Amino acid sequence: MVRLNRIYTRTGDDGTTGLVDGSRLAKHDSRMEAIGAVDEANSAIGLAAAAAPDGDIASKLFRVQNDLFDLGADLATPAAEDDDFAPGEMVLRVIDRQVALLEQEIDAATAQLAPLDSFVLPGGTELAARLHVARAAARRAERAVTALAAQERVNPQAVAYANRLSDLLFVLARLANDGGAADVKWVPGANR
Repeated sequence: MVRLNRIYTRTGDDGTTGLVDGSRLAKHDSRMEAIGAVDEANSAIGLAAAAAPDGDIASKLFRVQNDLFDLGADLATPAAEDDDFAPGEMVLRVIDRQVALLEQEIDAATAQLAPLDSFVLPGGTELAARLHVARAAARRAERAVTALAAQERVNPQAVAYANRLSDLLFVLARLANDGGAADVKWVPGANR
């Protein structure tokens, strides 16, 4: 259980921040960029959830928000050389079941949608537009996670989760656009 007695600690006044293992690194480090991008995506998802009526989309978004805290904790726990990325009592890791659940939800949503015959513009209903903003934030988080993974060992399931998330948000945006009927389609060269 997390307990926060004070919000500010002053320990970051030197430009560093602490990780789960007690180590400190610069706030502009690529690991912190990845953690921050995941937090931004989570906030964008919260904004979308605020516009979602109680139901299937809202419950999926709230579950994803919880998973993104898991992802942030995973990224805040640097891997040792022999780390197999298994979760433990004191180590939280994204697991394959979380990635599989995203895939199941993507497949279930896709089954309710007509196939695309064009790219769609990010818009439509308010909820769909918010989901597209969240999708774009999730893609930025994915880029930050993969940039970190190019430099250091990162849990492969964390990378996979970041990769699947934008796909889920895309299909949920289409569902929020009247099952795709209200999607705003791209018209190539329309304004030439």
